Amino acid sequence: STAEPQLRFRPPAEAPVRLFTEPELARYDGQQEGQPIYLAVKGVVFDVSSGKEFYGKGAPYNALVGKDSTRGVAKMSLDPADLTHDTTGLTEEELKSLDDIFNNVYKAKYPIVGYTSRRILNEDGSPNLDFKPEDQPHFNIKDEF
Repeated sequence: STAEPQLRFRPPAEAPVRLFTEPELARYDGQQEGQPIYLAVKGVVFDVSSGKEFYGKGAPYNALVGKDSTRGVAKMSLDPADLTHDTTGLTEEELKSLDDIFNNVYKAKYPIVGYTSRRILNEDGSPNLDFKPEDQPHFNIKDEF
């Protein structure tokens, strides 16, 4: 009798990029214990679970999670009207602030788990040709000596 071939599971080197619709993203709003906490900025979905004291249930920035809060991040606002992807009418200063926070806080601290479907697809469902995936930053570890 021939032995069954051994199957070895090898995880992919890179986690697959996920596409999040608004209802899917809304499930990761920090309200459920043990569930990851996701926040989208500029259509990039970050896993902010390690910042649970800021983003978890009852935490100061919990209003931002489970959605694309680009406008709120740009305006430093937790006003529900600002918790949207829409950047129409933002000032030059707010857009600069958005880029700074996006690069120096979110991309620097939190892993990217996917993108909002709105970032990758146009309203009609066709691919957005302007889509550019954001690379994870490469950390430089300085010698402490």
